[in-house]
Amino acid sequence: MASRLLHDPEADGWEAAEFPIICESCLGPNPYVRMTKEKYGRECKICTRPFTIFRWRPGSDARYKKTEICQTCSKMKNVCQVCLLDLEFGLPVQVRDQCVGASGLEIAKSDVNREYQAEAMDKAAAEGIDFDSQYGKVKKSDMLLKLQRTAPYYKRNRAHICSFFAKGECTRGAECPYRHEMPETGPLAEQNLKDRFYGVNDPVAEKMLSRANNMPVLSPPEDRHASPFLPSTRIVISHELVCSSSTAQWGCPLLTVT
Repeated sequence: MASRLLHDPEADGWEAAEFPIICESCLGPNPYVRMTKEKYGRECKICTRPFTIFRWRPGSDARYKKTEICQTCSKMKNVCQVCLLDLEFGLPVQVRDQCVGASGLEIAKSDVNREYQAEAMDKAAAEGIDFDSQYGKVKKSDMLLKLQRTAPYYKRNRAHICSFFAKGECTRGAECPYRHEMPETGPLAEQNLKDRFYGVNDPVAEKMLSRANNMPVLSPPEDRHASPFLPSTRIVISHELVCSSSTAQWGCPLLTVT
């Protein structure tokens, strides 16, 4: 945020909200979840403007989660404030944009331009103007329908891996609130919040796109005159059989299936 004397939080673009914009996976399966709200608790990790922090625990075996970006940045990309995945399909921004063939609103990356764009979006929303975004207005591709997540993924809310266990120094045993597993290595261990938001160099997205490219594709036959052979049931109508008393008055023949 640009350095200047603060006179009015609302005029300066500080965000005050009553409820977060989050996906069902981050919210958790508990319908009676309890949240704590801290007004202007932290700055957004994208636009660096102070915003309202929400913190909650999705389940008894889950870790505490909190909002990471402001609602203005969330609406720009139509993503969750916590995991930064698409709210409709549950996919990374890079995967969604490549599947639908739209990049939506171009997000500024410099501090001054980013703050100016955020203030313009807030002003447009206050006047009742919808965000200039292409998400939800394009035709869904077959790849998007195959990759989209249709059910919540609560496994994402598990506790973090215990760093002392990885070193062989954890003495808490079963009472340790962290997972006793060895951390994963490779590209998936180097995920970046800003890369996921802007849709570039996201290792999770690259893995999903690589898996989608390797999916088998049903291609049409080279001979266009070839017709598929489908087994069917043959129905023979027999007029020689005598109809039952209930159907004889209507002149209905009996059907024998072979």
